[in-house]
Amino acid sequence: MFNLDRSTLTEYLIEHRRRTPEATGEFNALILQIAQACKAISRAVAHGALADVLGSHGSANVQGEEQKKLDVLADEIFLRATHWGGDLAGMVSEENEAPIPLPASDQRGKYLLAFDPLDGSSNIDVNVAVGSIFSILRAPTPGEDATAADFLQPGRRQVAAGYAIYGPSTMLVLSVGNGVAGFTLDPIIGEFYLTHPGIRVPQTTREFAINASNARFWEPPVRRYVDECLAGRSGPRGVDFNMRWIASLVAETHRILMRGGVFLYPRDRKDPARPGRLRLLYECNPIGFLIEQAGGRASTGVRPTLEVRPESLHQRIGFVFGSREEVERIERYHHEPVIGSVQDELPLFHARSLFRDTEFAQ
Repeated sequence: MFNLDRSTLTEYLIEHRRRTPEATGEFNALILQIAQACKAISRAVAHGALADVLGSHGSANVQGEEQKKLDVLADEIFLRATHWGGDLAGMVSEENEAPIPLPASDQRGKYLLAFDPLDGSSNIDVNVAVGSIFSILRAPTPGEDATAADFLQPGRRQVAAGYAIYGPSTMLVLSVGNGVAGFTLDPIIGEFYLTHPGIRVPQTTREFAINASNARFWEPPVRRYVDECLAGRSGPRGVDFNMRWIASLVAETHRILMRGGVFLYPRDRKDPARPGRLRLLYECNPIGFLIEQAGGRASTGVRPTLEVRPESLHQRIGFVFGSREEVERIERYHHEPVIGSVQDELPLFHARSLFRDTEFAQ
């Protein structure tokens, strides 16, 4: 099967470069190297147990989380695919404590790369869609080795971001600052083809995603929002909502980009030492960039995610994104005085329910 009527990723990037006369080609080269890494990871994921890449690696990453074999392999693939081109001044990964040293023989470029090589890897052994997330920034000092501080830039300074999702088909979803486009991998030819141009997030939705097992730790504005959604037609929203939870950020993002929705992984009281669970540089900023480029909204729950200035490479924050109207409602609830909750009217939080938490009783 040939896709002669569809643009390739390379053609898409060339067309973008034509609209930017000052471009030198390094930017396009870097994105194509990232795409090559994603193709290799896709192949490894597809082979799964046949290639003995499932299961634990027997080690922990810098956050103390158990590493899967594919976590380590995907990290190595990203490194090998991108360091040699001379386009980077530095790179950081969720799997490494400090910036990854570039070989001394490599030329230093003008871009910085931050990436999560395999998001959702805890699901890999049960064959749930996983993915890779990446963010590209400009290096403050092109041609020189980047320091950790060079990566601590607000998300608004990203020049590109994207993810690959390894599901029934492999897709690369990308923004270079002028909207969001989706490319599907033809596994026979080995080429990404433009299949989803101009992706837009619907402004309204009747679907939300949150890990309800953390309900007892939620702050009142989040509890209020979820309570109202669960109340359905009989509640203040007057409509029924569906609830989703995949526990794979890439899969959650892809669903929202394709059909709308809102995702919440808010700050809570489960671990007071952590102001959130998701990493700002490797997850929230690139996903936030894509969502806003697609007309949605990305927030900490209080303010836009892309306005947060990072304080450390592995900083975590609360993250809410998706259809604009719902995210703005959640932000508004965070700024309004706490009012009475409808939790006692809902089966999930009924007094006889196992999920009842007396700490939040009104």
